[in-house]
Amino acid sequence: MDEVSATEPDPGAGDAEHGVIQTRGLTKRYRGGQLAVDGLDLTVPAGSVFGFLGPNGSGKTTTIRMLMGLIEPTSGTARLLGRPMPRASRAVLPHVGALIEGPALYGFLSGKDNLLRYDAADPTADPRTRRARVAAALDRVGLTAAAGKKAKAYSLGMKQRLGLAAALLQPRRLLVLDEPTNGLDPQGMREIRSLVRELASDGTTVFLSSHLLDEIEQVCTHAAVMAQGRLITQGAVADLAAGARGRLVVTTPDTGDAARVLKEQGVADVVVAEDRVTAEPPEGELAELNAALVTAGVRVRGFVVERASLEDAFVALTGEGFDVAG
Repeated sequence: MDEVSATEPDPGAGDAEHGVIQTRGLTKRYRGGQLAVDGLDLTVPAGSVFGFLGPNGSGKTTTIRMLMGLIEPTSGTARLLGRPMPRASRAVLPHVGALIEGPALYGFLSGKDNLLRYDAADPTADPRTRRARVAAALDRVGLTAAAGKKAKAYSLGMKQRLGLAAALLQPRRLLVLDEPTNGLDPQGMREIRSLVRELASDGTTVFLSSHLLDEIEQVCTHAAVMAQGRLITQGAVADLAAGARGRLVVTTPDTGDAARVLKEQGVADVVVAEDRVTAEPPEGELAELNAALVTAGVRVRGFVVERASLEDAFVALTGEGFDVAG
């Protein structure tokens, strides 16, 4: 690990002021001219669970690889724990756990032996506590029963869990997770979300990239939205959702008539689904719209404007749909 000089502050010394992760104008252009990340200005607050949100191909993994010092940016800067990357990699990375593009595993070794080898390769790890820490990490991700099984026999979800266990072998100030629930069943996804919340409550900042809106909304305190390599917005999740208008929801057995009346009244984006008709809330008085439905003989069982979701915010910001469920 690098010696910390008088001119280079301890990793994390400026977290509270500048963020655990901070980028300014971060750009990556590949040979051939492809612009993968375009002028990214990102600030990740200390202690947050920060969702890095965007469709596959939006530049999330390229950004993470630059943050971790795995590839050089074309221009701009990135700082982790207050230190410049990739220059300060040796000083910073022992404080960072990461799971990027799936774990690299030795298929012929058991899950437990993979972790023992990971830990032995870490010059900052104490060999006297290695076996206890490996056992604790396996237990934390629910792999104790499969610890002796060869990694090549693991399912994709089990490999994701093992990669997360590797990131948790030592206490970390920052945890960087790239699509951590990839390949997990719904129960496994819930367990990982619970683990992320637990880590955050212990003071670890978690930076979590995902293309799943509901995953970000359930577990994250803050989020940034990427599209085509550019940052669309960032901030507290509650504020991002609050900035979008919700949906008008009319519950009725007469969905066809209700949709017709709403369109006649000038309501936009009318969608029929089972016993519900949803639409963009009109600017005018909602009571008049309800009265128009009743006058037309529509049996209105429910009439409400639902709170905006992160999905609504994303569509409002980008004008495009999103892979919500996976």
